[in-house]
Amino acid sequence: MENTVKLELTKEWDKTFPKSEKVDHRKVTFTNRYGITLAADLYEPKEAKGKLAAIAVCGPFGAVKEQAAGLYARTMAERGFITMAFDPSFTGESGGAPRYMASPDINTEDFQAAVDFLSAQENIDPDRIGIIGICGWGGLALNVAALDTRIKATVASTMYDMSRVNANGYFDAEDSADARYAKKEAMNAQRMIDYKNGSYALGGGVVDPLPENAPFYVADYHNYYKTERGYHKRSLNSNGGWNVIGCMSFMNQPILKYSNEIRGAVLIMHGEKAHSCYFSRDAYAAMVKDNPHTDNKELLIIPDAVHTDLYDGGGKDAIPFDKLEQFFSENMR
Repeated sequence: MENTVKLELTKEWDKTFPKSEKVDHRKVTFTNRYGITLAADLYEPKEAKGKLAAIAVCGPFGAVKEQAAGLYARTMAERGFITMAFDPSFTGESGGAPRYMASPDINTEDFQAAVDFLSAQENIDPDRIGIIGICGWGGLALNVAALDTRIKATVASTMYDMSRVNANGYFDAEDSADARYAKKEAMNAQRMIDYKNGSYALGGGVVDPLPENAPFYVADYHNYYKTERGYHKRSLNSNGGWNVIGCMSFMNQPILKYSNEIRGAVLIMHGEKAHSCYFSRDAYAAMVKDNPHTDNKELLIIPDAVHTDLYDGGGKDAIPFDKLEQFFSENMR
């Protein structure tokens, strides 16, 4: 399938993490079934022989492949996997217009298109494909795992359920018909403003400067996206954020409805002290309920870790890469 759009890809190394001498890196593109061309970084172990297992990585939600996804991909490539970190449709170096939109359907398809690409490579075993989704892409990874039977192993790291947080608010504090109606009213009013202006208003990324009374989770995000630790010029969260109506369709399109029909292996991992840990605990419980395939499902709670510690380790090696290597190796034989 030929790409329909030629993307302008950055040639220099502009990641938030260093290169690895153990890994070869190159830019690639592929196209999803909606005709949107996606940009990705492909990482291959040096001197690898034969057909290898492969992992597609995406997230966090509103981040780019030069941030956490790329770190995961580079590190897993050091451990013998061919990996690919990609920018979702409408963001980063990937195609799709208008910019800064999100979609439960199109973003699920982005992951499936990544599996298409990896499965067709001569040095990859198509029967050994896995995925890693970080933050909001953790929930989307579970949605993909429930749909794509080619995926043998799935990791959801520090996950958000984007349907739940959009419909119910943080900690389900806005879980009422009236609260949802008010949000929908506001977004539909914004649609008319955008239509008349001929452009989409941005919702704003992570707040900066950080207010003194900011909730802990806002400070956590600021510490990653707005500092040298994780800032990137193409990251929505580091800059102007999604369009105000960019995530609207998540409100009434639950993405985890069939998670308890996932047969492939799943590891859900989350920091014990993360504000978002309830998403993973509840998603795991729903995934294993009435599911006859529970022997290959696991919930891993990482002591003392907060949400963004699983983006880059948080300076304390919080990402359990040994565990990830073991999980993928055992479940993609």
